[in-house]
Amino acid sequence: MTASLDAEQASGAARMFKALGDSIRLRLFSMIASAADGEVCVCDLTGPFDLSAPTISYHLKILREAGLVTSERRGTWVYYRARRDGLEILSGLLAAPTG
Repeated sequence: MTASLDAEQASGAARMFKALGDSIRLRLFSMIASAADGEVCVCDLTGPFDLSAPTISYHLKILREAGLVTSERRGTWVYYRARRDGLEILSGLLAAPTG
């Protein structure tokens, strides 16, 4: 990152980090962000967890509200994608300065 954050940018970044501060949401985000074809059906996100579908939906809602993922309904299923702009913000803040 080349410049410090203003108040609005800091608030948005804090919301993203807070959303990822939960291990379930961090795992969900990791599954979505690393999907081979860039998106994941919610039907594929519920199996790896010992949680109800409404609980998974709640965690996905938090990720969406934080600006980390987008969703698109197709028939009865919802597909999730990582927001690249959110990833760029987080990676910019976490990148160690060189030199």
